[in-house]
Amino acid sequence: MHRLPIKSFNALIINVFMFIFLLTGCNSIKKTLNSQLRNKLLENSFHGLVIIDADTKKEIYSHNGGKYFTPASNTKIATFYTGLKLLPKNIPTLKYVVANDTLFIEGTGDPSWLHPYFKDSTAIHWLRNQVTIALYTKNHTENRFGPGWAWEDYDTYFSPEKSAIPLYGNVVTISNNERLEISPKAFFNQTQIKDTTIKREEFHNQFYISPTEKDTLEIPFVSSDSLTQQLLESALGKKIILSDHFPEGVIHTVYGTETDSIFKRMLFKSDNFLAEQLLLTASATISDTLSTKRVINFMLQNHLKDLEHQPRWVDGSGLSRYNLFTPRSFVQILQKLHNEVPEKRLFGIFPMWGPDSTVETWEDPTTEPFLFAKSGSVGNNYNLSGYLKTKSGKLLIFSFMNNHFRIPSSEIRETMYTTLKNIYENY
Repeated sequence: MHRLPIKSFNALIINVFMFIFLLTGCNSIKKTLNSQLRNKLLENSFHGLVIIDADTKKEIYSHNGGKYFTPASNTKIATFYTGLKLLPKNIPTLKYVVANDTLFIEGTGDPSWLHPYFKDSTAIHWLRNQVTIALYTKNHTENRFGPGWAWEDYDTYFSPEKSAIPLYGNVVTISNNERLEISPKAFFNQTQIKDTTIKREEFHNQFYISPTEKDTLEIPFVSSDSLTQQLLESALGKKIILSDHFPEGVIHTVYGTETDSIFKRMLFKSDNFLAEQLLLTASATISDTLSTKRVINFMLQNHLKDLEHQPRWVDGSGLSRYNLFTPRSFVQILQKLHNEVPEKRLFGIFPMWGPDSTVETWEDPTTEPFLFAKSGSVGNNYNLSGYLKTKSGKLLIFSFMNNHFRIPSSEIRETMYTTLKNIYENY
């Protein structure tokens, strides 16, 4: 009879015990998660959870992993991946052609021009050194809002209009503490101190701030070609021409702020404006025409064609309830991100998620930071997808989606955190 060497036999025994241990551990986790998902708080809603091991790619748990959910701002994960695949280190901020001693310019959708947070003036400084400037604004196919957006949100900070050359984040910043302060100043005469339920007239740029308002307001303005021309002229200190054509010739690109800084702000603040504009800017790398629909189709036919469940994806931000993603689709996109982006960079961009929300500083004193995840909420829906570092040192990828609940979101978030912390401590 052939006998295994003692070392080989010992190795075999160890492997068998490890297999049994892992199998028992997985079964234990599954039982625990099944029990937690039967929580009374979740019984009248629709929820799904998928978890995989980032290194082995093994699926650890799946409940409704192939069902479609309204993703809300989890959609920004797909937008982030699009930006990483299509945009360079510094964002394309402006395209131009020189013809007959005139500089013809068109926007790329770059959201950072004079933005209240980024305050990027790269293109402004560059344009100040030019002589005759002609602005072309017809290089896009966008409506001011995305499909399925709520029309009544027109005066809310989270719903600015989309445009080819957005300026100041496409919002007016207004405060009224010691005195009325407005940026950009072009809107000063169109702003009133008035006690009213709206912050702006729906179809024109008349703004209101309550006499008792102590916070600084960001109110979207109605964009137009003439307004873009006016705001650019004011920033440049010179006249520019509105052009009805963009001439043929060698197209050059001016690059602006680092794209990672925009990604980070988009994910941490769940900034809808940045998400929408990033998709437009990404579309400028594959076409002469800025188009959200075109860049989404490109991603679904190329970099995301292998998703097990193809999403219905219509915007960059997740404002639209037309969007539909499965938990497994998000896990697969997150796996792609982990495969393609160094972990230090990835977790420097992805936000931390604490006991009940996105946090800048970790809030649970009983644990080290272990969740790097993007939340997404819209009325009666709350989702969370990202990465979980367990106490044992494993990295898990998960998507936990909850739709159609009628209880406070805080109770859903608490249930989610308890569930994820249990995985952190026991897997």
